[in-house]
Amino acid sequence: MGHDRDARMPVENGGTNFTRRGLLQRAAWITAAAAFPCAVEIAAQDVSPVMTALSTYMSEARNRELPDKVLQEAKHHILDTIAAMVSGSELPPGRLAIQFARSYGGEKIATVVASNIVCGPIEAAVANGVLAHSDETDDDYTGGGAHPGSAVIPASLALGEQFGVSGMHYVRAVALGYDVGMRAYKALGAKMVLRDTHNLVGTFGAAAAAGSVASLNPQQMRWLLDYAGQQAGAGIGAWRRDTEHIEKGFVFGGMGARNGVMAAMLVQSGWTGVNDILSGSESFMQSYSPQADPAGWTDKLGERYEVTQTTIKRWTTGGPIQSPLDAMQIILKKHPFEPDQVKQVVVRAATSAAFTVNNREMPDICLQHMIAVMMIDKTASFKAAHDRPRMQDPGVLKQRAKVQLIGDEELEKLIPARVAIVEVTLNDGTKLTERVEAVRGTPENPMTRDEVVAKCRDLMTPILGARNTSSLTDKVLSLENVKDVRELRPLLQRT
Repeated sequence: MGHDRDARMPVENGGTNFTRRGLLQRAAWITAAAAFPCAVEIAAQDVSPVMTALSTYMSEARNRELPDKVLQEAKHHILDTIAAMVSGSELPPGRLAIQFARSYGGEKIATVVASNIVCGPIEAAVANGVLAHSDETDDDYTGGGAHPGSAVIPASLALGEQFGVSGMHYVRAVALGYDVGMRAYKALGAKMVLRDTHNLVGTFGAAAAAGSVASLNPQQMRWLLDYAGQQAGAGIGAWRRDTEHIEKGFVFGGMGARNGVMAAMLVQSGWTGVNDILSGSESFMQSYSPQADPAGWTDKLGERYEVTQTTIKRWTTGGPIQSPLDAMQIILKKHPFEPDQVKQVVVRAATSAAFTVNNREMPDICLQHMIAVMMIDKTASFKAAHDRPRMQDPGVLKQRAKVQLIGDEELEKLIPARVAIVEVTLNDGTKLTERVEAVRGTPENPMTRDEVVAKCRDLMTPILGARNTSSLTDKVLSLENVKDVRELRPLLQRT
């Protein structure tokens, strides 16, 4: 740092204050420097109004009441993400995550879901993050670019157990994680240098949530954001080549959860850093989106809650398949038919969505396969979405051959809304068409509590048993009455 900064008074807004009050403040900082030598240097760093507002809001979030709708939505997303962790334990990424936690060990502090493992909070955050995104069951942001729950909720749970926070504190931390993670994504904008945004959202979201759980003050929250920013730039799109979903589980869930817990633990243990990574030279914004306005980080903070803008998926498949499955189910209800009555199915989706799910190797992100399954089963279950051998079943292949996917430029213009049109032509010439404007589970067409619970019970009961699943569901949906989140441990474990 330059010596000229030593002459400045340390004030909250970063200005230079030569008033009597400022001189007294400076004297106090100099006295404090005897115990903390770098205190004056740290305090002298400029802090922008955006960072001041953001860090203060983050620090106060643990005590701030949430609107009833936000409280309910946050609990729904926690339950949905836990269900994704539990069901993910039966899939290759989840099994490897549990194996990692078991072999790595660590102090017995935090629970690894759907196992009997209790380990260190960083290891638990990694494992539970991968469990949450072992497939496409977890929530995703309506505007695309993120699966916030798979990083935010595991990070909050890991540190929640370390500090023994109340259920209400935990829920508020989760809501904050969604708010900060998604504002990071929105603030950088479409022209950001980062080509892969999932770690950006996961890291900042998990860090904010973890910092809230750790009860960090505003100054510590600034340092927390600094360490989150240092980690958030990692991540490239090569995960798309991984057909086992293992690397994707780490990039979308485990890595962000780990980064967030790490940032919070470093600062909580006494580490310091840069006061404001959103402004000044070599800032996070300057590095990754120089033309973006940092004010996006605080846009409608406390008014718009991002957890209410995040989709809980009706179907355990990739996001772009949700609306076509909705459309096909609606058609089947209005005009029931058998697969052999079908001559052709044409699905129109946004070009970017069609690219993602066109004839993929994995059943849960292969649109043609899942549409064929829907025609045969009249639904799209978790089991069917993860049955790889069935992709070679002659009966399924026969129906899949009838499905044509067309990328539609007009629908691309409607992104982030995932609008899809499905047209079924029967052998007798009948044409059945359905257009879905709002996917079930989106803010515009939300799932009811009963639907969320039904989905989660279907996912968890085969693994945890009916009694534990029911108890866990009830506990999560009444988190505001839970005195210590460690009460969840026996219900989350699989012996």
